[in-house]
Amino acid sequence: MSTGTPIARVWPTPATGPLTDPELTALYGRAARPHLRMNFVASADGAVALDGYSAGLSGEPDKRVFGLLRMLCDGLLVAAGTLRHEGYRAVRLDAARRAWRREHGLAEYPTLVVVSGSLDLDPAQAAFADAPVRPLVLTRAAAQPPPGLTEVAELVRCGDDRVDLAAGLAELHRRGLGQLLCEGGPYLFGALTAADLVDELCLTVAPLLAGAGPGRITAGDGSAPRHLPLRHVLAAEDGVLLLRYARDPGNAPPAGAAPAA
Repeated sequence: MSTGTPIARVWPTPATGPLTDPELTALYGRAARPHLRMNFVASADGAVALDGYSAGLSGEPDKRVFGLLRMLCDGLLVAAGTLRHEGYRAVRLDAARRAWRREHGLAEYPTLVVVSGSLDLDPAQAAFADAPVRPLVLTRAAAQPPPGLTEVAELVRCGDDRVDLAAGLAELHRRGLGQLLCEGGPYLFGALTAADLVDELCLTVAPLLAGAGPGRITAGDGSAPRHLPLRHVLAAEDGVLLLRYARDPGNAPPAGAAPAA
């Protein structure tokens, strides 16, 4: 695992010298119970994209933590729109990260989990066709798959009129995918927040102003504010901030529990 652009811990306890990948891995870690972690990047003025894509905001430090978070998870959750728009490829890890997972009793690769109410998905997209682990698709009862999709992915039906995210996550936990990493998009983030399913947010803040226009990292119907304590602040030499917010484990609802009012 490479160290890349130096990243230092500045809060709560400043660390002397750049953090190694093992030290970063320990800072993020895996939770002791089922856990949903969100990972997003935004500009300093809150934009979720540049020229329509998140890649314009993401530099080497963000990509480094991005890769470590994928290494730590059991399942990688993503909305179908984000999968299509960002051109997701197969979820693969390098040899060092696969070795880390084996040493910790994990499958070599996390499982891709796509959330899609319409099943407007292309089975030829590399995220499906080249996947090292058969992806799962959380969908609603009446959705009809396009030809070939069930050959490259397993459909998990949860909900009638829309995807029931609480039921879907409970089923993932039942299948052993307890540590979930969600990479978006904003509408999925908003829906997960409304259902009180978000345990953690890892937010990279890029040192630039995108200006008016781009949306925020969350979207959709409004929901009640929820406190999410800050756990650490990391800073890269290029001015990027890496923030981690997470609720206390004792405040997390049981898997599959009804959302808070």
